Amino acid sequence: MRLVSDEGLIGYGDCAPLPAAGTETPELAFEQLQVQLPSLLDNDPQGALSSLDESGFQAPAARCALEIALLDLLAQQTGLPLARRLNPNSALSVRANAMIGGLADDVGARVEAAQAAGFTVLKLKVGLAEPKIEVAQLRRLAGMLEAGVSLRLDANGAWTSAQALAFVEGLFDLPIESLEEPLAQPEIGQLQQLQALAAFPLALDESLARIDIDTLLRKMVVRRLVLKPMVLGGVRPAYALARRAALAGMECVATTAVDSAVGVLAAVHLAVALDNELAHGLATSSWLLSDVGSVPRLESGRMLLNAHMNGLGFHAKLE
Repeated sequence: MRLVSDEGLIGYGDCAPLPAAGTETPELAFEQLQVQLPSLLDNDPQGALSSLDESGFQAPAARCALEIALLDLLAQQTGLPLARRLNPNSALSVRANAMIGGLADDVGARVEAAQAAGFTVLKLKVGLAEPKIEVAQLRRLAGMLEAGVSLRLDANGAWTSAQALAFVEGLFDLPIESLEEPLAQPEIGQLQQLQALAAFPLALDESLARIDIDTLLRKMVVRRLVLKPMVLGGVRPAYALARRAALAGMECVATTAVDSAVGVLAAVHLAVALDNELAHGLATSSWLLSDVGSVPRLESGRMLLNAHMNGLGFHAKLE
């Protein structure tokens, strides 16, 4: 999305619907954008953003596109990076995790490459084989890790409660940074039991849409939430949820879905605004054959924003 203000400023947004991650369908996203765009005409960015907030707009990927583009314009008007509209005191660099994939035969080579690039949190997909098989594979893999490097695991809701318990018990002495979405049917009592057993944070991502957030925070069911602006309707709803989670004693990481450079940049700004030393899921641009622009550079496992940027800091390839 490309919005041009009367002053000639350009704000960019990304609408990347992915129903499997919890967004609307591409067809619904397009339909909702067609409905919403006329309301932007003859309105200033702040007025348009207020109208968006008041509209009860429920298509998250489409809403994310509108919100990011409007925030981009507003941050440019004030001469600030978008992250500092959310958190004026935030630094402008953030740790990122490496995306390693599954426990296939070549996982060792991927781990070595990620460590050589300076990543200290390596994210692996699990739940693709029997838990006891994957635990054995992880034990072998742990022997390859350098000091200070840990594994972030994502089961994508693969297991029953019994399978998840067996898996977690098998990891007790391994350098596990966290485990995302362990249960096929995420029930609060079972998640609490599993988190009590685990020496590391359990994290919820896709299942946030299926669990009452107030109950989740009040009972501190797990220790971590995974925030995708594309799924939550923008960076401000994600940041607001992170503030609530912090008050409840829970931590948050920001990640992309399958976003273009615009969406990745928005997720980077959110991660920067969270201002924690967790590794965030931002290094996903290599998944795309081509992109609409460039993402922040990676140096030793960190993504760096330009301290002099205004707004989102996106530059389209075609301009």
